[in-house]
Amino acid sequence: MKSLLKVLPDKPGIYQFFDEDGKILYIGKAKSLKKRVPSYFKKESSLSGKIKVLVKKIADIRHIVVDSELDALLLENNLVKKYQPRYNILLKDDKSFPWICIKNEHFPRVFPIRNIVDDGSQYFGPYASVRMMNTLLDLIRQLYPLRTCKLNLSPENIKKKKYKICLEYQMGNCKGPCEGLQPEEDYYHFINEIKQILKGSILNVIRGLKKLMMKYANDYDFEKAQIFKEKIKLLENYQSKSTVVTPSISNVDVFSIITDEQSGYVNYLKVVNGAVVQAFTIEMKKKLDETPQQLLSLAITELRQRFNSDSVEIIIPVSLDMEITELKFTIPKRGGKKHLLELSERNANYYRLEKQRRLDLADPERHTIRILARIQKDLRLKETPVHIECFDNSNLQGDYPVAAMVCFIKAKPEKKEYRHFNIKTVSGQDDYASMEEIIYRRYKRLLDENKPLPQLVVIDGGKGQLNAALKSIEKLGLRGKMTVIGIAKKLEEIYFPNDLIPLYLDKKSETLRVIQHLRDEAHRFGITHHRKRRHKGTLRSVLTEIKGIGNNTSQKLLRKFKSVKKIREASLNELNETIGKAKARIVFYYFNRK
Repeated sequence: MKSLLKVLPDKPGIYQFFDEDGKILYIGKAKSLKKRVPSYFKKESSLSGKIKVLVKKIADIRHIVVDSELDALLLENNLVKKYQPRYNILLKDDKSFPWICIKNEHFPRVFPIRNIVDDGSQYFGPYASVRMMNTLLDLIRQLYPLRTCKLNLSPENIKKKKYKICLEYQMGNCKGPCEGLQPEEDYYHFINEIKQILKGSILNVIRGLKKLMMKYANDYDFEKAQIFKEKIKLLENYQSKSTVVTPSISNVDVFSIITDEQSGYVNYLKVVNGAVVQAFTIEMKKKLDETPQQLLSLAITELRQRFNSDSVEIIIPVSLDMEITELKFTIPKRGGKKHLLELSERNANYYRLEKQRRLDLADPERHTIRILARIQKDLRLKETPVHIECFDNSNLQGDYPVAAMVCFIKAKPEKKEYRHFNIKTVSGQDDYASMEEIIYRRYKRLLDENKPLPQLVVIDGGKGQLNAALKSIEKLGLRGKMTVIGIAKKLEEIYFPNDLIPLYLDKKSETLRVIQHLRDEAHRFGITHHRKRRHKGTLRSVLTEIKGIGNNTSQKLLRKFKSVKKIREASLNELNETIGKAKARIVFYYFNRK
């Protein structure tokens, strides 16, 4: 192996790793083969476990030298697709995408196709959305009367009058080239404009049509001018549905990437004349814990080949270890190009979320297991948090102090396990002491009743509330038997016991979403109980102090008059209509006795 490494040239190229059976394990590209290939065999702990396993299996190395890094990229991409080595990134491509074909024949037909045939025809695409492709084809059919028949319309056959016009001619959808009623030159003018539209150069076509419209209008041939005006309107309507960025940005490719543990999702936007004319997202399965830069490099090569892109500027989110003289890489910070990159990133993320939702719908249990595993990893828990409980306090300037506990089983609310607490041992407004009381009462009861403890306890609050809860946990001897964390509302910090620095989770993470759901549910449940208690307290302190007036009568009065103030201001007749004469006299004279 050492002798193989020594003879590697300091040139761009691709390298292939083979096992003992001569099977290709991995294909890679390099700006310098001499520098890149030996890096796999250095005794460094920085190499991932997967790469170490790969290196142990290598029995032979072969390389191919090329002229430039671009050639290396293209060759690597083609060889990976051909041999599909075990340790190379897997490009997920579940189906053959449709293309629009302009057939290589006399009076070319324009039609959709899925499998490309090397017959000299021109292909435009592929289109990730069949709907988008059909919209384009419908536009072309409305603009240009093209033939749809499969006849061989060679000059000899037309001269021999082998064919007759069909219903399409009678309907105005075709100009009858089969009988020589349309010159081939006129037909090819249509085809050239169609190619411009399919390439995204709609503005150029519109300009040409406007010139013709004005020419016929100046010649007072208003019928023909009207035909071109209608074509221009159709094209402008279609263009308005494209995502217009800015006319100053033309003919660029935009690539963005979103990654998770298993895959990378690369979105590609093709921009022509300031409008997004094509969008596509590809999934790439990781094999050797590849970085986003490595995934992006491969995707750029693959997608530019697939979509026949000739753009010289590529907008990307991160710098790549690629220097290709023919291409310009741009990492935008602001403006229209930054807007384009953000649009691409949203598309990549939507693709990932949509794929995840499809899998979750197909297997709900898998979805639950995945979320619980994510929470366990993010919060560094010893056990899977199947059972989670969350606590919150509520009071009004120290009055009617209550607390609430909500329970989630398998990351979903278990409402029959929700509990309310009336604070018993704390006077005044003391959130810390209230939290200490309810935590002690909750888990003392679980211990007394020999019920299972939760794996995770969430306290709504920062360090103060968390420390108060931990006092009760210590008293009950439960320290270490379940994880207790606090969540502060301002910046959504996660606090752990004896850890001064909080944990900040990604705002879009599923773990934070579950914790926020717990916190919001505990707050809602606690506020509901607090309002009921406060309402009862208000009734008891005002209306129920009146001798002869009970809760039912108080409720009737409040339903009718909405507040004690309006009851106080009500006339005797109004009270009579609500609660009868006897009780109305009692209430009226109670409030008006002075």
